[in-house]
Amino acid sequence: MASIKQRPDGVWRARYRGPDGREYSKHARLKRDAQTWLDDATAAMKAGTWVDPSTSRITVGEWLTKWETGYAGNKPGTVKSAAVHLKLIREKFGTRQVRTIRPSDVKTWMAELSEKYARSYVYAIHRRLHQVLEDAVHDGILARNPVSRRTSPPAPLQRPYVATTAQVWALYDALPKEYRSIVLLGAFVGLRAGEMAALTRDDVDWSGHTVTVATQHDNAGLKSDASAGTVPIPEELTEMLKMDAGERMIIPGVFGRGVTAWQLNRVWADTRGSVKGLPQGFRIHDLRHYFASLLIAAGLDIKVVQTRMRHASPVVTLRTYGHLWPDTDDTSRAAVATVLALRPEPHRDDRQ
Repeated sequence: MASIKQRPDGVWRARYRGPDGREYSKHARLKRDAQTWLDDATAAMKAGTWVDPSTSRITVGEWLTKWETGYAGNKPGTVKSAAVHLKLIREKFGTRQVRTIRPSDVKTWMAELSEKYARSYVYAIHRRLHQVLEDAVHDGILARNPVSRRTSPPAPLQRPYVATTAQVWALYDALPKEYRSIVLLGAFVGLRAGEMAALTRDDVDWSGHTVTVATQHDNAGLKSDASAGTVPIPEELTEMLKMDAGERMIIPGVFGRGVTAWQLNRVWADTRGSVKGLPQGFRIHDLRHYFASLLIAAGLDIKVVQTRMRHASPVVTLRTYGHLWPDTDDTSRAAVATVLALRPEPHRDDRQ
């Protein structure tokens, strides 16, 4: 319901009922101004682009503060990562009204960031900005999200460095005895640093030869539901883990009381430089790439590799490791040749 009426003082009052069921009004000295405002609101409701006038003037900074409050319930590491991105977004757009951000503004900013940061980092900021503004759309502050594929910077290259077997064992030999299981758990079980720090002797089935992942250090939640699971390991690996395990923790640390993920990374940073050929900044997490390459080289299919890597989806596995699966001219020739070889020999009469 919409209407325009003139008040006794000569001022025109336009009003309508919004999609949210609330009534909105505007006063104007001229009838045509009131009519224009009403026509714009009506057209926006028909087009599905209407937003609440009372929130449409909120600034990016104000929205980020509200958004961050609601996001605080996530894992500490996730919240910390988001805070870094939000700081940059606030510095660039904080005083701007959310509704004034245009796709061209986003593309220009991405170009500026690309001159200062790595491609993967700029891509992550773009994804964060999309997430924040998509929630603004959901909250009725924006009609459309100005951040899309059209404004996206180039996606980061998905070609993780895979250490050689010689480098893996060189890392194992270079680490102090109390920390050598970092390599075993990363390169042959696929654990992340936080999962390694939380692993106890009870998590290893010494006779059944499995490792069960249930939590991260300080009882922090796992990366995803798929991260929980049991990984089968060979008997030889079970024995190697037993050799260096503490009384309770698999990685005991110098004092035998266990370690934090931060301590693991510190020891790792002090050690990795002694191994030739590793890229700068080679992480504990990068041992998982070796584990994935080992499984793929052994001929395991995508579903098995996904399960062992404890990825939430095979899409994640393919996006990261798809290039490691063999795909050569010779393999496709062999596949077709195998079928042709099974063709029954035709009868003599059929050849005529």
